[in-house]
Amino acid sequence: MLNECALTTIDNPYNPFTQFDDWFMFDIEHNYDCCGKLDRFANVSDEMSSEEKKIAIENAIDEIIKYDFLNIYQKVVRKPSDSDENETTDAA
Repeated sequence: MLNECALTTIDNPYNPFTQFDDWFMFDIEHNYDCCGKLDRFANVSDEMSSEEKKIAIENAIDEIIKYDFLNIYQKVVRKPSDSDENETTDAA
């Protein structure tokens, strides 16, 4: 199984996997719109498998971070076997 990845910002104190509502409110209140940005970059369709979608999302996150001249975005990774306490963050 592949890791699940999420796009967040360095100043967002909430976990997008376990505290999505709080994370989303912080994200929108600070005009980051990570979900919208990820939607524009990720080439995901209904015809794709869940594994293909995870790959496309991770590639889009990596692309966003690659061109992030403000250095505000980061990738949060959750491994399939991770519990809520074992979330890891990969800052690019």
